Amino acid sequence: MLDFTNKYKNQLMKRLLVALTLVFAIGCKQESKKTITVQEIVDQSISDSGGKGFNNHKVSFDFRDKHYVSENIDGQRVFKRISDLDSTTITDVKRGDDFERYINDSLTMVPDTMAVKYANSINSVHYFVRLPYGLNDGAVNKKFLGKETIAGKEYYKVKVTFDQQGGGDDFDDTYLYWFDVESFKPDYLAYDFHVNGGGQRFRKAYNERYVNGIRFVDYENYKPKEGDSDILEIGQLYDKDGLELLSKIELENIAVEKY
Repeated sequence: MLDFTNKYKNQLMKRLLVALTLVFAIGCKQESKKTITVQEIVDQSISDSGGKGFNNHKVSFDFRDKHYVSENIDGQRVFKRISDLDSTTITDVKRGDDFERYINDSLTMVPDTMAVKYANSINSVHYFVRLPYGLNDGAVNKKFLGKETIAGKEYYKVKVTFDQQGGGDDFDDTYLYWFDVESFKPDYLAYDFHVNGGGQRFRKAYNERYVNGIRFVDYENYKPKEGDSDILEIGQLYDKDGLELLSKIELENIAVEKY
């Protein structure tokens, strides 16, 4: 009777050990699934936003009083800004690192200092419209800062800086992005800047729409109410009503054409 009892106990212990091992293994596997890299966050966000569509689509839109066009020509990214002033049409073209200005289809010489200013302005508008697609550009450095809650919702928080080589004139600016932990869409972004006295901005995306598979949003544009603070804390500052609305960034007449 004793031998039978001991044998039964041993079998029971073995079964419990196997069960515990399985539970532990499953728990570790589930835990590993929860671990995500910053590159995975950005890649998933680009995929869900249709950002790769910029490779084979011509995109145009109106922003304030100007018309913008982006397209790939012979493998090179080309950004345009077109302004109509009475009977004069000014077309600014940023092709790679080069800038050209056309007045009524005639190429016009522009001083280098002004060419840089115009090129940066064009690039800035197209950059925000194409987000999150640009976050995989070569000069971009991404760092995962963990999770943060804004307006009661949980986000992946990502810090972005730029290499001096290929990072443009504003390479020393710092950007932050908040990606929804479920949809991976960037609902908020923030950045600091150093030109024109410097400052900080926080943007909230709204009016999301997809045009031929590519996501577009408008933004509410905020700044701190009482001077600048640590840019890493600006999301919590927004949650505490520490920001004021400066403007709205609204796109109109969006068109997406496949090549």
